[in-house]
Amino acid sequence: MARHRASEFRKFLDEIERNVPANLDVHIIMDNYATHKTKSIRNWFAKRPRPRWNVHFTPTSASWINQVERFFALLTERALKRGVFRSVAELEKAIKAYIDATNADPKPFRHSPAASVRCQFTSSTSGILNALDQNASSGAQSRSQR
Repeated sequence: MARHRASEFRKFLDEIERNVPANLDVHIIMDNYATHKTKSIRNWFAKRPRPRWNVHFTPTSASWINQVERFFALLTERALKRGVFRSVAELEKAIKAYIDATNADPKPFRHSPAASVRCQFTSSTSGILNALDQNASSGAQSRSQR
């Protein structure tokens, strides 16, 4: 299994930087894992041109997987529930039709955090560094409170 250390994350960021055309903005969504908030990663973001790199942190109390689970719940509710599928091929066809219809008119999933939970969105250099610092300190606090 591949490790997930700051050095691997840095290589991943470098690969994105090399492969995404310079005229496009990059939005990166990260959880509050310590690897994403090390000094080397903060320094990497500090050296990137703005506003190309936009960092978004997922809320500490809600995993990104919740959005994936929500997608599958919608798929089930809207395309599969009460369906009759006589073969795997029919089931696959129904799933593909739902995905195609969803992709034809895409809508973002919106997280509605509780009052005590914040999701940070930022695009400025100082905002990114502040968000990284804030998440680093809040992660340490929440671990010590456990």
